[in-house]
Amino acid sequence: MKTNWQTKKLGEVCDFQNGFAFKSKLFKETGFPVLRISNIQNDGISYNRLVFFDKKNYKEDFDKYQVLKGDLVIAMSGATTGKLAICNADEVFYLNQRVGKFKPKKDLSKDYLYYFLSTRVEENLRISAGSAQPNLSTEQIRDFEIPFTPLPEQHRIVKILDEVFDKVAKAKENAEKNLQNSKEIFESYLQNVFANPGKNWEEVALGNFLKLEYGKPLDKKDRKANGEYPVYGANGEKSRTDKFYYNKPTIIIGRKGSAGELNLTENKFWPLDVTYFVTFDNKKYNLKFVYFLLSTLKLTRLAKGVKPGINRNDVYLINVFVPNLREQKAIVKKLDALSVETKKLEAIYKQKLADLEELKKSVLKKAFRGEL
Repeated sequence: MKTNWQTKKLGEVCDFQNGFAFKSKLFKETGFPVLRISNIQNDGISYNRLVFFDKKNYKEDFDKYQVLKGDLVIAMSGATTGKLAICNADEVFYLNQRVGKFKPKKDLSKDYLYYFLSTRVEENLRISAGSAQPNLSTEQIRDFEIPFTPLPEQHRIVKILDEVFDKVAKAKENAEKNLQNSKEIFESYLQNVFANPGKNWEEVALGNFLKLEYGKPLDKKDRKANGEYPVYGANGEKSRTDKFYYNKPTIIIGRKGSAGELNLTENKFWPLDVTYFVTFDNKKYNLKFVYFLLSTLKLTRLAKGVKPGINRNDVYLINVFVPNLREQKAIVKKLDALSVETKKLEAIYKQKLADLEELKKSVLKKAFRGEL
């Protein structure tokens, strides 16, 4: 660290305001908006599910609890403990309890503070608060140590970080677009295969060539983390077990909850009672072809009820076109080859996104070691 840098406690260079203990039973659908810990999400403020209060219900002077545009706030408990956000709305909000607001003194740049806290607050403050029940106190925050340097140097560092992060954000945007495009290439080809059946394809109702069999409950004592066989729920593997209910390769379809979700399995397995598993004549139909076919039907749209569920009779009524087994296998071969290439591209773009995140962390660490 450079010679003109010091280490200070945050409370020496920044005031901190904790929120007010509003009474939840007095929250209203209109009035003055309250900023709660649940509103602090992903480096920003979510304005969904806001609650409101009426100042007439309290004797408190609420000026000190105001959150104005540009204010830096932090969640101090719950699942979002340590999350930071800068208010970007013109509307005035009011801090609820367990939401804190930083008020940097004249020799501390707010942007410098934000960048520093974004590198350390979740790691250090959450650890100091205890991971079992994440919770930050005002004292912990004020005692947090921050590398401190004169204001001109803070501004210089912020300028560099702004420029780097702007370039990283643009690079991430491009990588995310490329990732999405690679996924859409496969999806487009898949949809095109089944949207343009050949002349020799036969039209048939799903119920005439496959059956959806009910899964079965499995006692918790039979579920093991290192069991030999997978236990499938509606949206994928939930556990393991040393028992199996079905011993042939098949497709599992979510019946309740994540209704319509598909999973392909080629091993012995146990399907829970929130699932169906598919049976059919494998002398006439190829498993992977049936899986690809079902994936184009968007079965999730058939889900009904408070806890979404699919009635198998609704699935049976869907008409599809199916070629002979030889052509099914040829189609699967092409789709598998394209899937392999698509996954290679996806892996490249995902790695690029991960590398960009690491670059951000690396630059931030250098910034607060005085190495920029």
